[in-house]
Amino acid sequence: MAKPNKKGPTQTVEIYCAKCKTQLFKYRKGGKGALVKCFKERIVEDYTTTPCQCPSCEQIFARDTLIRGAPAFKMVGGKVTMK
Repeated sequence: MAKPNKKGPTQTVEIYCAKCKTQLFKYRKGGKGALVKCFKERIVEDYTTTPCQCPSCEQIFARDTLIRGAPAFKMVGGKVTMK
């Protein structure tokens, strides 16, 4: 399996908690589909204190996993929004 591109896309999106609207990440996302996974190497700014948990409402929004050999967060459906 091929690893994801290190540099990745240039377009950045902000990822927010769906429950309390707190900003979680600034992320370089490729494509125009829904946010299913976040590769850790593409996260530009991380606003969380503990991984996969919202800093204000403490809701779990993702799972820590390996995708194609690269560390990533697998998003739980409906827990995050992006702009």
